[in-house]
Amino acid sequence: MADYDLFNGDADGICALTQLRNAEPRDATLITGVKRDVSLIKRIEPEAGDRVTVLDISMDKNRADLERILDSGADVFYVDHHYPGDIPGSRHLKAIINESPDVCTSLLVNNHLDGAFLRWAIVGTFGDNMDKSAHGLARNAGLKEAEVESLKNLGIYINYNGYGAALEDLHFRPDELYRRVSRYADPLDFIRDDREDFEILQNGYREDMNAAANVTPETDTGDTAVFLLPDAPWARRVSGVYSNDLANNHPDRAHAIVTERPDGTYLVSVRAPLNNKKGASELCRQFPTGGGREAAAGINELPGDQLQRFIETFTRFYGAG
Repeated sequence: MADYDLFNGDADGICALTQLRNAEPRDATLITGVKRDVSLIKRIEPEAGDRVTVLDISMDKNRADLERILDSGADVFYVDHHYPGDIPGSRHLKAIINESPDVCTSLLVNNHLDGAFLRWAIVGTFGDNMDKSAHGLARNAGLKEAEVESLKNLGIYINYNGYGAALEDLHFRPDELYRRVSRYADPLDFIRDDREDFEILQNGYREDMNAAANVTPETDTGDTAVFLLPDAPWARRVSGVYSNDLANNHPDRAHAIVTERPDGTYLVSVRAPLNNKKGASELCRQFPTGGGREAAAGINELPGDQLQRFIETFTRFYGAG
């Protein structure tokens, strides 16, 4: 019998798997990649009786390969909060899917484990920019204010590390970062005992965010703002967390971060207004390689000749009235 763990390379995916494997250790083959690399199930060919865990990966984007694996007789445990489409009916599938804009995969795993590794759930929830939900967990955990701030920063830094066009853009490969953090049942121990790795993430985040702070919006209607970032590793790394930062600072405004790619396409990160977390997935699915969830979505490879159409569609979609 073989085990496979497939997970998104962002904070939510890494923290969800960290909770699960602290609760139930497995010597599993790890399948992951940069945050936008979500076609992960196609990489494996399990057999009957094998166990496959899939975390924070769109079922809709992987349905054909999921059905192939279920037909093989492998057992699949699937936890996610993105748009799933039709969920296959199979005795080999256990799925926990919740598209609520205030729910992430780390929260769903936390509920599944009855809060066994609550602090890692808090890290993942902060990393997915669900501050209200994360603070709710933190209150229940009785954490001190300084501890909550440390967990929040770690979530942001892990999430930041997942963005990039390729693994070469990242400070740590997501599978390697998972291995480093998952050794700790308590993320505060990771922060205290693995200062070198923590500071690599922290310093990289700060440097890239300082660069992003000098970018002015391409368009700003009051209801929406679009920012264009250059074809550079720092810009690709910062696109998601910069979107989150803008959303937190301007909760009534929708944001799009559009980053140039070397092949002439664009990487797009969309955040719905925090005070009306709806529509981001619907908007992005109108374009090739687009998808996500209600509050936050993106387009992996927007064709260059569709950039103006995207800006106009985005502005109209989130415009007043």
